[in-house]
Amino acid sequence: MIGHSHRKTLTPQESAAHSWTFFSNHAHVLVCLHYDEDLTLREVADQVGITERAVQKIVAELEAAGIISRSKLGRRNTYEVNASVRLRHPIEAHRSVGDLLDFVLKGR
Repeated sequence: MIGHSHRKTLTPQESAAHSWTFFSNHAHVLVCLHYDEDLTLREVADQVGITERAVQKIVAELEAAGIISRSKLGRRNTYEVNASVRLRHPIEAHRSVGDLLDFVLKGR
């Protein structure tokens, strides 16, 4: 699991502090698949903290945008990230998917 230790029950104050993150679920899914291309979508869902159905939708959107490609290896899917794709928002469009992944995963 990427950077996750055993989860504990959060206090209401901790829950409020953890109610948002700097990265979207799309970024979280992308990081998980890049870090370990053999993860199942259920494993990605567990790591990101969303439903498997939500991960399936995100993967389909990332695939449609050319950011990831899926291939079959036996009965399992594997995922490859196209690191050269530019980020989508005008504020960060000068950066690539690879830049984002390098930033997040540096030192792993």
